[in-house]
Amino acid sequence: MTAPSTQPPALTPARRNQLLLVLLAPLFMALVAVSVLNVALNAIGHSLGASSEGLQWVLSGYALAFGLVLVPAGRLGDATGRRRVLLIGVAVFTVGSLASGLAPTVHALNAARIVQGIGAGLFNPQIVGILQRHFRGQARAKAFALLATTVAVATAVGPVIGGLLIQLLGEDSGWRWMFFMNVPIGLAALALGPRWVPDDHRRDRSRRLDMDPVGIVLLALAVLAIMLPFLERGAGHLIWLCLPAGLLVLLGWAAWESRYARRGGEPMVDLDIFASPAFRNGIIIVSVYFLGSTSIWIIVPLLLQAHLHHTAFEASLLGLPSSVGAMISSQVGGRYVLRLGRRLVIAGFIVVLVALGAVTLTAAVVEAGAAPFWVLAIPLALVGVSQGMIISPNQTLTLGAVDSRYGGVAGGILQLGQRMGQAIGTALIPGILFSIVDTGGDWLHGFTMAMVAIMAMTVMALGVSIVDRAREKAVGTLA
Repeated sequence: MTAPSTQPPALTPARRNQLLLVLLAPLFMALVAVSVLNVALNAIGHSLGASSEGLQWVLSGYALAFGLVLVPAGRLGDATGRRRVLLIGVAVFTVGSLASGLAPTVHALNAARIVQGIGAGLFNPQIVGILQRHFRGQARAKAFALLATTVAVATAVGPVIGGLLIQLLGEDSGWRWMFFMNVPIGLAALALGPRWVPDDHRRDRSRRLDMDPVGIVLLALAVLAIMLPFLERGAGHLIWLCLPAGLLVLLGWAAWESRYARRGGEPMVDLDIFASPAFRNGIIIVSVYFLGSTSIWIIVPLLLQAHLHHTAFEASLLGLPSSVGAMISSQVGGRYVLRLGRRLVIAGFIVVLVALGAVTLTAAVVEAGAAPFWVLAIPLALVGVSQGMIISPNQTLTLGAVDSRYGGVAGGILQLGQRMGQAIGTALIPGILFSIVDTGGDWLHGFTMAMVAIMAMTVMALGVSIVDRAREKAVGTLA
């Protein structure tokens, strides 16, 4: 899976800027649609009279639909043209946003959120594939850095926007406008997309489109079975049987894809993509990293709100300095990643380990009343700096090892690793905190143990990064 023999004509700087705008706008609205809900669940529950089980699927339904669609959507875009699938995904997401805002019951909201998840799952791999296809070298690294900046901004401002909307419009109207605000962004992207995204329609009507339906079904079943126990946390112990069953189905899927290719078919995922050590290692790094990193933004607000009695809006403000740190470091990382390679990622992991230790110590000082809660923003800003050194550079290095013709599938696999890591981590890490608090332990002890678990996962990802750095040196790249 080396560099392709043909490349599209290079875009002018003006065309690149237009393309980035129309690609990153829907990504921004999809991320905000997730992050705003961190402060909206109570308002939704009061407005719709929803139980905690019903509210759980406001988050889980979206995450599950998103994860199920990612890789098949990447394959569809690679096979038929990414612009078309991108616009279909944006349209589906926009319809889901409108339906979410109008939902009269929590069941209707959950159904609309699934539609949103399908739309986001359709267009996200196309964004990565289009960037792979039309940006090269340093321009590609800068494009992925801007993508990471968009992620950082959307994740940080989402809760702030949500808190302001609820405060200004009240509970019932506030959470609805969190979804309505996506509609004009989606419509703008649909209007500009056909003009600013290069047409890459590649369907050869003389050949039957081979989408490998068996491979799609097997992978979907595997992802569903693996993610479900972590998303449906109140279903009892038997649901954990889905986890080993999902792993077995995943092995069956890999065997099917290999057999399908040998028979002359076009598998959904050409398993040769995993022959590249840089790609394999990059997937492992980001998956393990997301096991821990995303939970930081769950357990810190929990400590502040449930234990120290601060408001959701106050807790959301702590993420702003982290967002600024991630924005700056993403741009710096995009400038130097091709020169430094994995050394940049390794440095990012060292920074985040220092930051996590500082967050833990600062939390103890805040709980003791020796400092105001906002001082936590200082080490959390360092967490943001580390994210910009890890996520975007890892994406650049990982996808740079893949033929751009398979950019959609590769991007789907990379994002699926992130989503599965996030789903598992956000069940395990808060679970450590609650298992200690619910059995009579104190909050600070539970918080500290949860942070230790995040540090352990960070050390694991650091170890894989060091291994990949040794590979870089062995093959003579980025020495």
